[in-house]
Amino acid sequence: MATTYELIAKNVLGSDTATVTFSSIPGTGYTDLVLVASCRSSLAAGNDDLYLQFNSDSSSAYSQRHIRGTGSGRFSGATSSQTSMYLLAISAGSTTSDTFSSTEIYIPNYANTTTNKSVSYTNLYENNATAAIIAAGAGLWGSTNAITQIDLFTASNDFVTGSSFYLYGITKA
Repeated sequence: MATTYELIAKNVLGSDTATVTFSSIPGTGYTDLVLVASCRSSLAAGNDDLYLQFNSDSSSAYSQRHIRGTGSGRFSGATSSQTSMYLLAISAGSTTSDTFSSTEIYIPNYANTTTNKSVSYTNLYENNATAAIIAAGAGLWGSTNAITQIDLFTASNDFVTGSSFYLYGITKA
């Protein structure tokens, strides 16, 4: 069975932006969604945290588990009953200039209305140093609603100009 990625929407930021939203996601024609981001926060120091919400739902319906590794160690963690899904750190002010984090989010069965929605993601926070972080995780949105909107935002600040976001639908032939 062949699988095809089809671009649904893209957003390459021409100015700093607080939230990136993909709305009016079609409910038919695709089995799964993939969101690919190359982004950086305008936070002046440190790194920033990346979050996701579906359908503007800010209830305590999100949970996830993740593993991550740095140049100096490895870690794991879990959260539950959160108001958004935590996708880990992205590059910001104190990281190497002009480096962007890379994130891929896979959402299977997004249009299904009988089960909660699972998500898997990978994230690379690059700093050209031992502070670089690679992470992988899986999450759950505790809702049976079809996903029609995806919002991405940071904990502290805006995404900077040049950050790019691509939403693909996956079809199976």
